[in-house]
Amino acid sequence: MTSKINVLDKGYVRLVDTLGNDLSIANAARVSYDKESRLREDGSLTIADQRLIKFLWDEGHTSPFRHSAMTFEVYAPLFVARQWWKHAVASTHVDDQNGWNESSRRYITENEEFYIPSAGEWRSKPENSKQGSGEPIIDGKGQYFSMALENYVKDGEELYSRAMEEGVAPELARLFLPAYGMYVRWRWTVSLHGALTFLGQRLPNDAQFEIREYAQAVKELTKNSFPYTYNVVFGEY
Repeated sequence: MTSKINVLDKGYVRLVDTLGNDLSIANAARVSYDKESRLREDGSLTIADQRLIKFLWDEGHTSPFRHSAMTFEVYAPLFVARQWWKHAVASTHVDDQNGWNESSRRYITENEEFYIPSAGEWRSKPENSKQGSGEPIIDGKGQYFSMALENYVKDGEELYSRAMEEGVAPELARLFLPAYGMYVRWRWTVSLHGALTFLGQRLPNDAQFEIREYAQAVKELTKNSFPYTYNVVFGEY
């Protein structure tokens, strides 16, 4: 099973650690009756535990899904990170179980990388304002904007390097870097329920394409760690 999935041109999602498994969900629920189940000899869930997990999810009994967790390392453009951040800064029990630690250019000066869409990846403004973007724009315009963005990034990098060479503090020199497309790295620790909530909001077609690509990676890595729960939630049981 892979623990790292490449996304976009330079990004990735990597599963760093997990807490619990499918059985943990069933046993979190069974504690109400002072009961505990075990896996079968072949390492699979019993039929009773399978039915219990499906019942819990179908009926919205979500607390047992918050006793398991995953830690992901993500490398993504800043605009993806800021959309993702919404899942770590709310006041519900789902989002309270999110941990977020991000690399900072106050302290590091690793080689900067930027997301630059190819000519065919530039999308038009949609007719429906509820959608973030529409159909791809014609290639000629796409090529122009890809080259313009590359030049814009180059200018920013040169100013950043000059400021650093002149002794400007990194926390100020970074102002010259075009922020939204710059790749950033962070670790996200989230309960299984929080991850499933994230997927429910970021996999549908009305989510921005780029974060949907990352959500697909999270989905596959979640499947590796919690295969039965994955099948229940995504209708593949």
